[in-house]
Amino acid sequence: MHNITLINGDGIGPEISEAVVEILKASGVKINWDIQTAGDDVIAQEGVPLPQRVLDSIKKNKVALKAPVTTPIGRGFRSVNVQLRKELDLYANLRPCKNLPNIKTRFDNVDIIVVRENTEDLYAGIERQVDENTAESIKIITKKATERICRFAFDYAVKNARKEVCVVTKANIMKLSDGLFLNTYREIAKDYPQIIQREILVDNLCMQLVQKPEQFDVLVLPNLYGDIVSDLCAGLIGGLGVAQGANIGLDCAVFEPVHGSAPDIKGQNKANPTALLLSAIEMLKHINEVDCAKKIENALFKTLNSGKSTADLGGVLGTKEFADEIIKNL
Repeated sequence: MHNITLINGDGIGPEISEAVVEILKASGVKINWDIQTAGDDVIAQEGVPLPQRVLDSIKKNKVALKAPVTTPIGRGFRSVNVQLRKELDLYANLRPCKNLPNIKTRFDNVDIIVVRENTEDLYAGIERQVDENTAESIKIITKKATERICRFAFDYAVKNARKEVCVVTKANIMKLSDGLFLNTYREIAKDYPQIIQREILVDNLCMQLVQKPEQFDVLVLPNLYGDIVSDLCAGLIGGLGVAQGANIGLDCAVFEPVHGSAPDIKGQNKANPTALLLSAIEMLKHINEVDCAKKIENALFKTLNSGKSTADLGGVLGTKEFADEIIKNL
């Protein structure tokens, strides 16, 4: 029995959470869900979008599945996602981007793992107003953070039988900061002679991703480039609606879809649970329920291949009906 925190989110979050929980239950995996609420809906009751009880639950259980959470606008609250990463030191952002069956895209055979450093770079938020016409942001790259994200990328490649880890920088211009990231990658790469090493500049990468994305395997990037490239790769496979994600630290891991909470379709049984389900599949792999993960993935692929899907993917099924079809195919 696995004890796992479930943050069921707001907007469409509770609907897609319910669908995914039912699919996982039908697969036979034994999970005791510690259900936690967070986001815009809890502010009125508790004054903050991310109560301490949620953090305590994740620290206790070590693993969480998180549905989309609305970031309040104009009320001074910090993003729940950013706060989770900071409070739990979730230093690695993992974004697998792989073509799904029967979803039409411009490219076939895309199977890219984006590994994004999650704690520093320009996203450290160190800024100042120099004068009324000039603002300044400071880019922070440290050897410690770079070592652990590069090692994470290589370890993931080894564990998942990937062949190559490609480092992405702009070290030809930012010779100190991106140069440190690149040189640290080169040092770590020496410990993994079985993995092909590759280096590319971020602008060249973006050009090649929209020409021949199938050539790339695992990418490891500083925070800013990783944020941009991961969404680009999501576009290659059908958009954020089918894009899974995970934020992983030394002690805890939070698995979540990339898309937002879509409050405009809340409660209408229209939401597509695929991205959350794919995140849950990655979570099962993380807790060594590999057979169950593969079984659910096969059922999802069979369902998509049959043309039965939600409206955003060209089908006519509601959230619950789509989940029921996947359960049938288990």
